[in-house]
Amino acid sequence: MADFLRQRREKLSPLDVGLPAGKRRRTPGLRREEVAALAGVGLSWYTWLEQGRAIRVSSAFLDNVSRVLKLDEIERRHLFLLAHQRPPALPGQTSCVLPPLVRRLLDDLTLRPAYVLNLRWDVIGWNSAADRLFNFEVRDPSERNILWMLFADDGLNSRIVEWHAQAPQVLASFRRDFARAPDDDGMIALVETLEQVSAAFKALWNHHDVHGRCEGRRIFLIDGIGPVVFDHSSFVVDEDRHLRLVFYAAADEQHFQNGEG
Repeated sequence: MADFLRQRREKLSPLDVGLPAGKRRRTPGLRREEVAALAGVGLSWYTWLEQGRAIRVSSAFLDNVSRVLKLDEIERRHLFLLAHQRPPALPGQTSCVLPPLVRRLLDDLTLRPAYVLNLRWDVIGWNSAADRLFNFEVRDPSERNILWMLFADDGLNSRIVEWHAQAPQVLASFRRDFARAPDDDGMIALVETLEQVSAAFKALWNHHDVHGRCEGRRIFLIDGIGPVVFDHSSFVVDEDRHLRLVFYAAADEQHFQNGEG
């Protein structure tokens, strides 16, 4: 950590941070006292941090130092790992941009339903197998949201076996993501709208149950086939944008493929 901070400090000039250049500087870059003053932290504490001493500093302290040293997100994460042995908390954000490589991954999963969710649980990408199961393509974009589909789409609800057991688990999992961005206008609007259109959602939301990620088994009634059992789980595909890929695999894969293909 000592080497990392010193090198980043020496890469900056006074002009980079709005200070006069001055006439005489024995060392390149900023002085320790300048970094401490600009970050609003004590000189002793910053010096000890740069020396790698075993001191406890707050996340706010590290964020201030990161700002003054103009660290990018990767460098900021590295500093937190060095100082706290854990990454910084990522601010919740609802991204609607599907990375091209993730799009290719979805396209490669030709036989198994898969889709990508953002933090608000909007479906921002899917493959053809998922479209056959959830009918994403024909839905209005504003209603292409897993919670909306689960609580406001009677057609989908009627095809999920044991919906009354599945719905509370799904909503309790969403509450974990809601806690990451509780002041997000989009998050709040989604919850408020669903409270108006679904009595079941409103009752479950007021229970304040919290679960981990949704995974396990889910049974769908498929036209022309009957009940099909799917194992499902989710995987982080873009941590910074809070994007997850949800993957379904039919327990009887051949049965599902033959009926749907």
